[in-house]
Amino acid sequence: MGLSGGGAADSLDAHSPVSTTDIARVLNLYEGLLYRDENYKLQPLLATRATPSPDAKVWTVDLRTDVKFHDGRRMTGRDVAATFKRITDPKSPKTGASSLAILDKVVVLDDFKVEFRLNTPTATFDDSLGQYSLGIVPEDYDPARPIGTGPFKYSSFSPGRSSLFVRNHKYWRNNEPYLDELEILNFNDNDALINALLSTQVDAIGQIPLALLEVIDADPRISILNSETGMWMPFSMRVDRPPFNDNRVRQAFRLVVDREQMIEQVLSGNGRVGNDLYSPFDPGFASHLPQRVQNIQKAKELLAQAGYPNGLSVELVTAPIQAGAVEAAQVFAEQAAAAGIKVKLRKVDTTTFFGDGYLTWDFAQSFWYSRNFLPQVNNSSLTTSPFNETHWNHPEFARLVAKANVTVDAKERNKLISQAQEIEYNEGGYIIWGHPNQADAYQQYVAGLVPSRTGLALSGFEFRRVWLGETK
Repeated sequence: MGLSGGGAADSLDAHSPVSTTDIARVLNLYEGLLYRDENYKLQPLLATRATPSPDAKVWTVDLRTDVKFHDGRRMTGRDVAATFKRITDPKSPKTGASSLAILDKVVVLDDFKVEFRLNTPTATFDDSLGQYSLGIVPEDYDPARPIGTGPFKYSSFSPGRSSLFVRNHKYWRNNEPYLDELEILNFNDNDALINALLSTQVDAIGQIPLALLEVIDADPRISILNSETGMWMPFSMRVDRPPFNDNRVRQAFRLVVDREQMIEQVLSGNGRVGNDLYSPFDPGFASHLPQRVQNIQKAKELLAQAGYPNGLSVELVTAPIQAGAVEAAQVFAEQAAAAGIKVKLRKVDTTTFFGDGYLTWDFAQSFWYSRNFLPQVNNSSLTTSPFNETHWNHPEFARLVAKANVTVDAKERNKLISQAQEIEYNEGGYIIWGHPNQADAYQQYVAGLVPSRTGLALSGFEFRRVWLGETK
């Protein structure tokens, strides 16, 4: 399979995936206790169930008894405890550590039962356990020797170029995976990616530009996988630095966006209009808020009130971090010009974007896959979040989130989530213009791929259930 992006910083570490290629690798080498399936439903994986105490302060997790690591050792509760100790190590916290701030310790009750003891009641802790960056690894795990329980085993890895994995014959799912080998190839640009598919250098590619769907689909050898998702590809405004420390400027920037035009021009109609809110599949999603639409006159008035009667100039940092990202930046620049906003595009490569400058840009972009609200907030919208791209720090928002985390009653929790979203809608630093479909392409002899609402490419990278058949 082929994917765009990746670079020298690529990793096989189970708990530090950043780029799309990192995520594809960890999802095939490792597995979590729970996961989101293609319908975005939370399902057991290495766990058979996760049960909260009445106050949701202790979660008991029963483990599968038939799981072995790639080296043949049986997975037990001790490995689970060691995994979470590694992720939350204060000296070297991993990607998922932010969502585990409420975790005091993991207690091993026996080989196949553990308790997650929390310092704060958390009604949605099972959702936190379903993140792809929480793969279970052995007690003596070493990323240089990447051993997991996943359907494929490590064979070779060249950062920024390719990864080769072979079938795990000890895999706990009967008969899976069907493939003998899985090779993930990195490509520097979309043209090279698509040419690799058309020349049969690869069997499948992920995240193709939506504008090219019709062209690719016209080839009788190729099939398209088009999935509706909760993915979002926002513009991020640093709320702690001028000009975006003035909420009137942030509101103006949201109002210059013609969201329907964005969907048409950037996604070729393959997506849904966004309303500056993430987590559209969350049951607490604030669907009552009015749909924000372009209003150039109002944007000009807000900019004048903020001290910019003649408009202003900003630099927008963009990179091919996701299909359509650079195109979205170009369309935004054109739309913003009508309100007197001059947008200078600074295009960098993906490695530079996610390098030392990431989280420092005043105005940039990002991408996130489908997540429910509370796990997403832990990752991006609190002062303790590892990826607080907008430098958002709102005490009332944080208070509502904290209260939602401890509210066991789902109806009451959803009300709190909706209230928190309303604050971010009015004052936050994200411009969320749409939710792109996930579009992938594959040779017709590839079978087993299904649409996935997770936003992850090629059936959520679940290559365990893919096989190669015959062409029609």
